[in-house]
Amino acid sequence: MASSGDVHVKICAQEIIKYDLEIKALIQDIRDCPGPQLALTELNSQVKEKFNKLRLRIQDLEQIAKEQDKESERLMIQADTESQRRQMLSNQTAWRKANLACKLAIDNMEKDELLSGPENQSTRQRKATKESLVETSSNITESLMSISRMMAEQVKQSEDSISTLATSSRTVQETNEEFKNMTGTIHQGRKLILKYNRRELTDKLLIFLALALFLATVLYILKKRLFPFI
Repeated sequence: MASSGDVHVKICAQEIIKYDLEIKALIQDIRDCPGPQLALTELNSQVKEKFNKLRLRIQDLEQIAKEQDKESERLMIQADTESQRRQMLSNQTAWRKANLACKLAIDNMEKDELLSGPENQSTRQRKATKESLVETSSNITESLMSISRMMAEQVKQSEDSISTLATSSRTVQETNEEFKNMTGTIHQGRKLILKYNRRELTDKLLIFLALALFLATVLYILKKRLFPFI
């Protein structure tokens, strides 16, 4: 049976993976963002929120590592923490690059629109492309939300497992106490049985001696009566 510490590590790791996937999907949305600037600002706000949550979970994992009694487990969790931290830094770099590329694309598009004047065939094609990109981004976001829901369900199952482990632990402790009480009772019973056995042996010995004394007395009396000259 896994310990509660192992379950906490598993839950923390699952949430880190969930936030990492969400950040990657949002970065891809930024790369594909056709504008306007307001849409990019909204995506960046979501990315910042996910990074804050990811950073907190990595700190939780680092704290769990410090609380481990076994050196091997502590080192293993610390290594995983460093790996997740490096992955987060890599995502931050990708985020900055995606922002630069998106801003450049938006600037170029705005320049093209200013130079083109009235709407023409090229503009309509760009709008069609823009709509296609928005639809693709929406599909990616929907897929991400589905993954997020699955991860949330796994986290809930893990929390239920922790509750079950706690209940099982209490039951084992109560059973252990009952066994201790039964052991004490059995030990007392054994002492009483040994005591009664010793007393029974003593009683038998006293009865035997009394009987021997009685027989000796009877023989002595018979001897005096029947053979007084001896």
